Amino acid sequence: MKKRSFFPSFYLILITVIMYLPILFVMIYSVNLSKLSSVWTGFSLKWYRDLFRDRNVGTALVNSLILGGVSSLAAAVIGTLGAIGTARTSFRGKGAMEYIATLPMMTPEIILGMIFLAFFSLLGLPFGMSTLIISHTAFCIPYVFMQVKARLAGMDKSYEEAARDLGAGRARVFFDITLPLIMPGIVSGMLLSFAMSFDDVVISIFVTGVSVNTLPILIYTQLKTGVTPKVNALCTLMFLATLLIVVLSALIGRLGNKKKA
Repeated sequence: MKKRSFFPSFYLILITVIMYLPILFVMIYSVNLSKLSSVWTGFSLKWYRDLFRDRNVGTALVNSLILGGVSSLAAAVIGTLGAIGTARTSFRGKGAMEYIATLPMMTPEIILGMIFLAFFSLLGLPFGMSTLIISHTAFCIPYVFMQVKARLAGMDKSYEEAARDLGAGRARVFFDITLPLIMPGIVSGMLLSFAMSFDDVVISIFVTGVSVNTLPILIYTQLKTGVTPKVNALCTLMFLATLLIVVLSALIGRLGNKKKA
């Protein structure tokens, strides 16, 4: 019987500690009574109460929710149609087209931000919520595209063929057969897109306007004056919200796979 190697487990524990220990400290100091993050004076929820009373935080939260909701919805429509189109057709350069569709996921955000800045400046678009939605939709599309493409790859085409044999048209087959089967992938991709949009700061800084602020940008601007327990509280809430969205996305994808099986 082979002995289990110690190094893989040690490596996994080390990576986990490096990744999540700073987050743990942020969460701990968000309930620190002292204004100084480096000095612990006692437990208090004071900073969370101040956070919920801050109008700037409320406005930034509404902007982030609108931005994430609209961007993920638009990405769901475009990404789903793109995945269905590439899955149902065969043409030269199909592999290159699929690679290009996922390219925004691999491009550094600062490069995307500079590209969007130059593009919107060239078109003369006023920077604000509209430019934020367009840019966020663009980098969110690959998340929906990949999820739906994976669902379509494992879908039995005999369901659609049987519906066609029974006289159903293309639209009826899509809404009655295809759409319900790929819906878990669409919802999972939308949740991932929302999480990515909700947390984005690099691209948003390049394309936002003076009058539009989001939560990540608000945190970034406040960090210039120092890390306070209030900032730690806001970061903690954003992290927990993002974690919840990612877990829901994984659960929906897993439930969809079980139903498909």
